[in-house]
Amino acid sequence: MTILPSLCTALTDRTALKVISGLQNFDRTNVAAVVKAAELGGATFVDIAADADLIRMAKATTSLPICVSAVDPELFVMALDAGADLIEIGNFDSFYAQGRTFGAAEVLELTRKTRALLPTVMLSVTVPHVLALSEQVALAEALVEAGADVIQTEGGTSSAPTSAGVLGLIEKAAPTLAAAYEISRAVSVPVLCASGISSVTAPLAIAAGAAGVGVGSAIHQLNSEIAMIAVVRSLVESIAMAKVAANVTL
Repeated sequence: MTILPSLCTALTDRTALKVISGLQNFDRTNVAAVVKAAELGGATFVDIAADADLIRMAKATTSLPICVSAVDPELFVMALDAGADLIEIGNFDSFYAQGRTFGAAEVLELTRKTRALLPTVMLSVTVPHVLALSEQVALAEALVEAGADVIQTEGGTSSAPTSAGVLGLIEKAAPTLAAAYEISRAVSVPVLCASGISSVTAPLAIAAGAAGVGVGSAIHQLNSEIAMIAVVRSLVESIAMAKVAANVTL
């Protein structure tokens, strides 16, 4: 596996923050703003679509590691040629609105194909939230055996919060928090908790066993770069506070 020191350290320290612009977001202006916010806000790495122009723009904009998300292994070859540092099978959220879902067998096969093409690149794989929790755990174990270096959870689109405020934020994050808790206890690789996460629930993800969190729409749907940076900073601070609290408890 290609080693990315800053990212590996953050995952080991359980302080990683991935800012996601969206697997199907090819809006150069928006992606540039998200990447800039990630850099200025103190994120660990960014995750963008598999587009050579976007990758080159991101590499010229930030020193943060660039992760590229796709569901086509062949696109990863292009992404690495364009300068991507690591790859992600997943960030499936954008597909669900189109009625497209991903089963365990398909995700496992994508992982095997990707590893056959790219045996050394750092690889993260999302476990679909549409699976029962026990099936998510079983798939995560199989993905690690197939070569996944990081497992990512999701669930924001399957949650149905009924409350406002903090309680609603916790309700929204509940599915991905539950997956992070179960999967982190079943696999030896870092688990990234994503989808539906906020500064309120990021500490809960760390407490559940995640090595970090991934946040997308809460940032890239904002219309102001200043607001984007503020959200990234609030997440970084939230994760840092969770780390401090864990050390005090220990």
